Order: sequence, then C-alpha cells, then structure tokens
Amino acid sequence: MTPTILFEDGEALVIDKPAGLPVDRPRRGGECLEDHLDALKLGFQRRPQAVHRLDADTSGCLLLARNPKALKRFNKAFEERLVGKTYLAIIDCAPDEPAGTIALSLAKVSSAEKGWRMVAAKKGKPAISHWEVLETIGDGDRRRSLVRFRPETGRTHQLRVHALQGLGAPLLGDPVYGPVRGQNKGAPRTMLHAETIRVTRDGKPDILAHSPFPEDFSRAGLAPPTPPALEQAAERDG
Repeated sequence: MTPTILFEDGEALVIDKPAGLPVDRPRRGGECLEDHLDALKLGFQRRPQAVHRLDADTSGCLLLARNPKALKRFNKAFEERLVGKTYLAIIDCAPDEPAGTIALSLAKVSSAEKGWRMVAAKKGKPAISHWEVLETIGDGDRRRSLVRFRPETGRTHQLRVHALQGLGAPLLGDPVYGPVRGQNKGAPRTMLHAETIRVTRDGKPDILAHSPFPEDFSRAGLAPPTPPALEQAAERDG
C-alpha cells in the first residue's frame, strides 16, 4: 500500500511512513520505500527522493523532494537548522521532571558481538534534545510515559540514546538500547513516531505536516495528545 500523503506541492511531499518500512533497502532484501516511489510520482516524471532518514521502526513524517533543486535546498535547510520536528515516544518510567533538555554528545561504536550502536561520548558530535512529558499512566514501578521530543540536532539514534541515558529508560520496544531492568517488554516495535515537521522556505509557504497518533501507541495505553503549534515546533534554534 502506498504511504499516505500528508503534504504536497510542486517541490515537496511529506508522507506518513508506516512503522516497519525501511527507507533504504535492507541487506537481507525485502520491501522498502523505493518500492513505492513510482506510485508517489503523481504525474511528475521524476521519482521523489527522501531528504532525511527515519529508522525502519519509526513511523510518521518523512520529507521527500520532487526534483534535484528542491533536494539541494532541503538539504541546506537541514544543515542550517531551518527544519523543525517533533517526535512522540513511549518509555517505561516517569521522569523526575515534567520537561527539560538533554545535551549528550554521541559517537558510534561497534563490536563483533553487538554490532554498531551510538553511545554518549565527550568527544562525540554534539546532540541536543528538548523534551516534555505529556502523560504518565500506572503507578509504582509500572509507570509508563508519553514523551514529546523536539530535537535541536539530528544525530543517528539521538532520541533513542537520549531517552536511555537522559531520561533513565530506553524507548519501549527498542531492541538495541533496551531492555533495562525488565523494561521494554510487550511492544511491537521501537515506540517512536515522527509527529510533525516544518520546513522554512524563502519565497514560499512553509512545509507543514502532522502525522496522526499511531494505533499501537493507543494500544499501549496512551491517549492522543493535542498537536503542538507547528509555528512553535519549528523555531530556528540559536
């Protein structure tokens, strides 16, 4: 099934990427976004191209460029932090504070036993994530929280590592950075959802898109939150 389109104009598409659909072809083969690009041409001669990446498990807003010039402009927008995004995540704990900022630099490490992963490292690349707790359910050691992240940077696995080392629990269902102390059981995937995206453009209206609350988040016991104001979700940092 072709992914749902959340935004469309002459140079951009934002699609609602399903959880489980990789952007790039897996080494083992199988379905990926490329299999749907012809259907997403929508009358254009060129296939659209993904501007950024989401992990296979991550659902939600994915920006595609409809021509090479647009791809170049959007890549520049990411570099200049003119792209704002919010993510929803589920963790099996209740953070001590209602909101905050995590600043942990990240570096890539690998081993024959565990493969590669990202870790917090003083000499890594700077990574900053702002967060707020939207809802907490349960009590005692069985508390579960819905968290909204607004990443200021876009490092690989940034939110997954920041959740673990900044909030004290991995994202629910994360097979790489969890489970921890019996957490992370009973989730169908890594529970991370690209909720909104906004891209500032010169001479054109901003690209604005919001992806609906996923059904598997509701099945985890959390309620759909009020969407953030996109004009606030995408403020230029700095």
